[in-house]
Amino acid sequence: MNKCKYPHLFEPIMLGNTLFRNRIFAPPTGYQSLSTDGVLTDIAPYYYARKAMGGAASVATCELVVDGELGKGSVRHVCVDDPATHMALARVATAELQHAGMYANRNLAFMGGASRGVAYGPVECELDGRKILAMDEEIIERTIQKYAEAAALAKRSGFGMILIHGGHGWFLQQFLSPNMNTRTDKWGGKSVENRARLAVAICDAVRKAVGPGFPIEFRMSGSECYEGGYDIEEGIAIAKQLEGHVDLIHVSAGSHEVKEVFTVTHPAMFLGEGPNVRFAAEIKKHVKTPVATVGALGDPEMMEDIIASGKADVIEIARSLIADPDLPTKIRTGREDLIRPCMRCLSCFTNEIMVGEKYCAVNPESGYEIEHKHELPKAEVKKRVLVVGGGIGGMEAAITCANRGHEVILCEKTDELGGKILCERDVPFKRNLDRYIKYQRRRIANSSIDLRMNTAVTPEYADEVDADVIIASLGTHPLVPRIPGIDGKGVLVSEYAYTHVDEIGKKVVILGAGLVGLELAAYLGALGREVTVVEMMPQINDGGNFLHAEGLMIELDKRKVQVNLNTKAVEIGPEGVKCEGPEGECFFPADTVIHALGQVPLREEALALQFCAPEFYMIGDCVAPRTITAATNTAFEIANSIGRF
Repeated sequence: MNKCKYPHLFEPIMLGNTLFRNRIFAPPTGYQSLSTDGVLTDIAPYYYARKAMGGAASVATCELVVDGELGKGSVRHVCVDDPATHMALARVATAELQHAGMYANRNLAFMGGASRGVAYGPVECELDGRKILAMDEEIIERTIQKYAEAAALAKRSGFGMILIHGGHGWFLQQFLSPNMNTRTDKWGGKSVENRARLAVAICDAVRKAVGPGFPIEFRMSGSECYEGGYDIEEGIAIAKQLEGHVDLIHVSAGSHEVKEVFTVTHPAMFLGEGPNVRFAAEIKKHVKTPVATVGALGDPEMMEDIIASGKADVIEIARSLIADPDLPTKIRTGREDLIRPCMRCLSCFTNEIMVGEKYCAVNPESGYEIEHKHELPKAEVKKRVLVVGGGIGGMEAAITCANRGHEVILCEKTDELGGKILCERDVPFKRNLDRYIKYQRRRIANSSIDLRMNTAVTPEYADEVDADVIIASLGTHPLVPRIPGIDGKGVLVSEYAYTHVDEIGKKVVILGAGLVGLELAAYLGALGREVTVVEMMPQINDGGNFLHAEGLMIELDKRKVQVNLNTKAVEIGPEGVKCEGPEGECFFPADTVIHALGQVPLREEALALQFCAPEFYMIGDCVAPRTITAATNTAFEIANSIGRF
């Protein structure tokens, strides 16, 4: 008999009359790729099916808005009261029922839809320059009925479970929150029973619509996690009101409208593993209904312990299943070392908002599920491929070429794979980046790749290899600005600073507010340094990942890092940095000055190899400094194009 290493995690669970094969659920992660009339495209089923194929017991869809007129938060929301959306719904899985409440219709003009329309909340108030109307009895009854109708439609469409979203600052949390719901009637006020009355009424209406035994999940925030918001004691009281009305209480945290807790609701890399489990664990002590936990989960040992110790009954995994949809099956079959780790960089979330697809930094198939619905075929023509450079892009290119059957030689001029980003390995909040690099190294070690370390590739060397294809992934070198004093004592380049923290003084000035400089500032701030960042542009450079940057700015604020925009360094001296700022000349004292002003692509070195093989490609930073997401995806796509003829 096979002995399962994680028996509690893979023990089936009954919710209602439905048996779920394990305790790993895929919660709703949104889906922005819709047709112009708000209908899920043919791509969506493959996105959700990929998670089910990988072993998740339940896969929830994107937000399905129950009231297209009064509850739509974005033109990229599917409105289930629109008959045009129904046919496409039959192709996906667990339904998440959503209503934006007071945040409805606020940004439709920006997104190309109707102008900012009417919105209702628990009480009349002002928001974003708009007057929010209080819901009267007629609107409340209409909304309850809308939820019931949406649930009935979902069941008819083949959905296996209903998830009612009552957290994160959306409609139902607006009623549940004592700070937002100050009504004096039966739907609000100091009484938690009154504030939960609408949520309970909707759950009961949904139950009536779908019938007994059909599983209903309710997502709530165990705590709003900000000053003035409700705490876990209030979360426990809310959960008690839901007892007996739903089959699973899904405990999340925070509110999407409070900037400082966005990265609590969606834990950023700066938080530890499973930071929100504590809320589910407290609530579980007070209810008999099964409880789910969510947020930065993916470590098998931790997940097993959560279930075994009774902190929760179900583990909800979002981004880790985007990074590796096969995570459940890999855990169950004892192949944990093959799990592609999520870096919690929020690239997927940023890309979803910006371009409508969840492009992942480490999983190049994310966002391309329909193209890769089957295992990639072997190349039609096998080639001898020389990959030059063992950084992020080079490793992915080599692995993908080898998987497609090519003969691959990977040359790295240093004694370690990983590239320049290795300098961040000791940064605590970059631990998952280190895990990812080690994961790629294991894939290379277990492949047929001919790995040649400490090997710099010259044109002469490339000629000796006699490859059919060369993929140059040579990276960059630091840009050294022309500032008087830049070569003085106590002035370091960011890469060196990351690995020589003991040489850095108490007062630090960092030149450059890109992600490299800002992350270094957060790291040094956590180590007790007094850090000032100087940036000549009027805004920081988020590198295309604005959500990670927002989380980073929150961390800098916690660590009292001062960021000075529109400020140009003009001279570096032994006492600090002279600058020109918005109000004229200014001076920032420093024991150590670190420059993080960008990278220069090694294009000439790469182009020197262009005629050393019939096919030649340049990828990654040697083309232009970009993100890990871009490097991974470009490498994957180019490698897949090789061998067509």
